[in-house]
Amino acid sequence: MTAGCDHLPNAAASTEAYFRAAAASLAMRPGASEPDMSAALLKRHYGLTGSIATLSSEVERTVDVNLSDGRRLILKTSTTAEAVDSFRFQAAAMAGLQGFTGFVAPDVLRTTSGALMFEQEGMFEQEGTCGYLQTRIEGIPLHQATPTPDLLFRTGSALARLDLALELVSVPAAHRPVLWHVGCWSRLMELEQYLPSLSIADSVRVAMAEYAEFVEPQISDVAWQVTHNDPSPFNMMVTGQGMGFIDFGDGCWSPRIQDLAIAASHVVGDSTLPLGGAEHLIAGYTSVIALSALEAKLLVGLMRARQSALILVNHWRAHLFPADAQYIKKNVARAERGLSILAPLGVASGEVAVLAAISSYQP
Repeated sequence: MTAGCDHLPNAAASTEAYFRAAAASLAMRPGASEPDMSAALLKRHYGLTGSIATLSSEVERTVDVNLSDGRRLILKTSTTAEAVDSFRFQAAAMAGLQGFTGFVAPDVLRTTSGALMFEQEGMFEQEGTCGYLQTRIEGIPLHQATPTPDLLFRTGSALARLDLALELVSVPAAHRPVLWHVGCWSRLMELEQYLPSLSIADSVRVAMAEYAEFVEPQISDVAWQVTHNDPSPFNMMVTGQGMGFIDFGDGCWSPRIQDLAIAASHVVGDSTLPLGGAEHLIAGYTSVIALSALEAKLLVGLMRARQSALILVNHWRAHLFPADAQYIKKNVARAERGLSILAPLGVASGEVAVLAAISSYQP
């Protein structure tokens, strides 16, 4: 899918300016160090009151809101200028997903003035803050669930249905700087100095070299659209209504297959299987959206590059914010193990493994 100026979908994100802006946004200290005005903002913009509990978050402030009527909501706020576009994207994406089936996503509560989010300007205590309010999905995060083949298959198929819906959603700021965008990956090796060991560094170096040599030159030739861009086991929920997806903060205009590559890269854990158990999630996804021949060739390279990007970015950010290192690195050990399992696969053998996973599904 391409539209308008997106005929070269990777061009803007491949620029030095885009990369520097994206890196700068993740080099800022998390907003939890700022005074918490959540209760006042909740009352001012939504006319609601309730108990407030701060949740872990890497960039913006995220709080759990318990209303007196029993409802639980999530309020996200920030005082940074960069957050405005991010929140505009997130709120519009989630609002646009309402009414679609096959997956669960949070709903966005409108402000008392009917807006999807609030933006404040001025010099008073609460001014200069933006934010939005969403429903809270109740369920078990995928990282806490037993990753059975059936669950992984259902996760993959729900992710594909989410992508089909996102393809139809109109959102602002889809091209804002996002460090997790594939256009930034060829520059991430400058963070190599923060890696903890030579063995990890070697694995990352090989994966990123393969990405630059084989994947990146062809990535513009696959389907591009608005994607979630971070379907990690912390952002996918097992609920009574199906698989749920939260935290659209890294969402952007990117290859559609990127969502599959990210989700699959996170579930590589079984060293007895060529794709480490990601076969089941891939089969589920492709039962809904067929991969092109090129996507099948690129998928393993994208998975390994995403694992490497996660390792590089989060070791760097843990160095910047040592007090938050445990939270920042919550997915790193999984990525390092997954990268080691996928390491024996070359381009050809990776494609064979993907095609075998796809053919394992019998409708």
